[in-house]
Amino acid sequence: MEPRADTQRPPAYRRVLLKLSGEVLAGPDSPISMEVTKKIARQVAEVYGSGIQIAIVIGGGNIWRGTTGLKSGLDRPTADYMGMLATIIDGLALQGALEGLGIPTRVQTAVEVRNVAEPFIRRRAIRHLEKGRIVIFVGGTGNPFFSTDTTAALRASEIEAEVILKGTKVDGIYDSDPKIHPEAKRFTQLRYLDAIQKRLSVMDSTAFSLCMDNNIPIVVFNVFTPGNLRAAIFGEPIGTRVCA
Repeated sequence: MEPRADTQRPPAYRRVLLKLSGEVLAGPDSPISMEVTKKIARQVAEVYGSGIQIAIVIGGGNIWRGTTGLKSGLDRPTADYMGMLATIIDGLALQGALEGLGIPTRVQTAVEVRNVAEPFIRRRAIRHLEKGRIVIFVGGTGNPFFSTDTTAALRASEIEAEVILKGTKVDGIYDSDPKIHPEAKRFTQLRYLDAIQKRLSVMDSTAFSLCMDNNIPIVVFNVFTPGNLRAAIFGEPIGTRVCA
């Protein structure tokens, strides 16, 4: 797919990092639904070529969570490494969906798997972005004890992304779980420190702190609503914005 110019108005950002949890790829009967994955890919395709560079960090919770391993008796590093391998599977699925739409991609991994993905090299990742390729970062940070949210904050800092767009199943950050508490209040904007002090579970404190230190805003939005990713990239008021 050739990048196409947007004739309406320029996007709000030059380079973005899209953070997706593994759960957004899951179907009712499978940890990875290619039908659902293709819907996510079509949202990315909608904004591809609008004058922006897109990197993606994908989680692996649809296949394996480190906390699951801890409950079954595994030690934390082993459980976390299994989770890193799960993100590689999700990244390859997303790559397949994007390339099926004609969008050039590269998968870069922090856990070396030579036959299926490039090792993460910062300068190479930036060069891919400059050439119009979408870069999917997998394998977490390559270290246990760090979440893929922290990976997103780290990679965004390394590639100098202007914003982290966290695509979830809800339309922002709430003061309590809206599924349990119908009266839950959605925040339209939060400061980094407020998000950390309130211990909001949408991202871990390490990720919030890293974004705060590098002044990278975070926009949390529902990625399943058609047009939401485009709205976030074009700076429309959507979801919850966490910033200074």
